[in-house]
Amino acid sequence: MNLSKVKLVVSDMDGTLLNSKGEVSDLFFELFYQLKEQNIQFCAASGRQYDSIINKLEKIKDDIFVIAENGGIAKKGNDLLCLNTISAEKIKNIIPVIRTIKNSHIVLCGKNKAFIESNNNEFIALFQEYYNSYKIVDDLTAIADSEDFLKIAIYHFASSEAYIYPVLNDFKDDVLIKISGKNWLDISDEKANKGNALREVQKLLNITKEETMVFGDYHNDIEMLKEADFSFAMKNAHEDIKKIANYSTESNNDFGVEKVLQSLLEKKSD
Repeated sequence: MNLSKVKLVVSDMDGTLLNSKGEVSDLFFELFYQLKEQNIQFCAASGRQYDSIINKLEKIKDDIFVIAENGGIAKKGNDLLCLNTISAEKIKNIIPVIRTIKNSHIVLCGKNKAFIESNNNEFIALFQEYYNSYKIVDDLTAIADSEDFLKIAIYHFASSEAYIYPVLNDFKDDVLIKISGKNWLDISDEKANKGNALREVQKLLNITKEETMVFGDYHNDIEMLKEADFSFAMKNAHEDIKKIANYSTESNNDFGVEKVLQSLLEKKSD
């Protein structure tokens, strides 16, 4: 594994860079500044809202690329790199079907704000970890034409894979459906995935697949893992991700990303 080639590091957030408490380690920030000294770029890629990612990485926000909403939007500082929206028609067709799924909660994700129609306090408390800017409305379909929306996110308290995914099978030819975590599932435009957004970053930086390192743990990371020769699955990753990634590392609670970055920096200093 010739790590000396790496010029771009890309990491998922939940289950990957963040530990199970939703924290970024102090060690990561130390390593980030060392990466910067070596002219290695960093990109955070998540299903989270853009503001939520920035909140976790506030101290380095001006120095990183951010892929948010599973590739719905990508930015460097105030510069917009890509924007992929889901049509109002699709939103209006899909949301009534989602409402039939018991114990599910819907988030309609706009460019600057998320909208929910749930008044469940347990869900709202959990949802606020991922969405800093939001508004509660009476009917999500009634606002589908009001602005550009990046995706529909759905939360299920038991399992998104078991309870949400099977119900949405009829829509798989019209939209991209991604299980993005044990409890989350995302629906977006077919072009909106982390892999396509990552290609925009690579193109801008003139960095190749052979020079890219990616860390991920769930199905919404599949496309971006395929855009890197140095693709790593976390120890806590879904089994499907472990089959796709070229390499593996420790879990998000055991500094899996940081340990590989330390090896990368050691190789760069040889």
